[in-house]
Amino acid sequence: MVQDGSIGFPDPQPFPNDTFDMPYFLVGYDAFSLCENMQKPYGHRLLTRDESILNYRLSRARRVSENAFGILANRFQILLIKMNYSPSTVRLIVKTCCILHNLMRIRYPTMQNALVDHDDRRGDLVPGEWKRGRNLEDTRNVNTRGHKTAIKKGKIVRNTLKHRVNSPAGCVP
Repeated sequence: MVQDGSIGFPDPQPFPNDTFDMPYFLVGYDAFSLCENMQKPYGHRLLTRDESILNYRLSRARRVSENAFGILANRFQILLIKMNYSPSTVRLIVKTCCILHNLMRIRYPTMQNALVDHDDRRGDLVPGEWKRGRNLEDTRNVNTRGHKTAIKKGKIVRNTLKHRVNSPAGCVP
């Protein structure tokens, strides 16, 4: 169990076919402070092509987790409140919600597809049904602040990611 209040990320490891260690990180949006373990897109001013590509890739990654959490929290609203429980109890609650969610997916498979964000034929985002719920309104205004050192390390990680996703090893069709 982590005693210092941190999440307890694994030690940094290199990407496949690479030798440079990269820290594990969460993907956030503009409201979050950039740091080593919290990556967010570049600001929306004059972006280079490489920065735009990284922003797109971070956005896609964030959308996956937002869909997963949004669907789960829409079904199990306990996930939307501050849980004043021990970490082991919180883990049990989250695991229980995941198990119940998976059982519901098996029982009602067609309902699941309507809940998730997807791209239409033109590539435009079609929001999932879970976003129509008002349960997540309060979670959109999260604001955290970091120290200058944390931001500097975050920029190093983000620039390394930018080079990785724009390299032959990290590119996708």
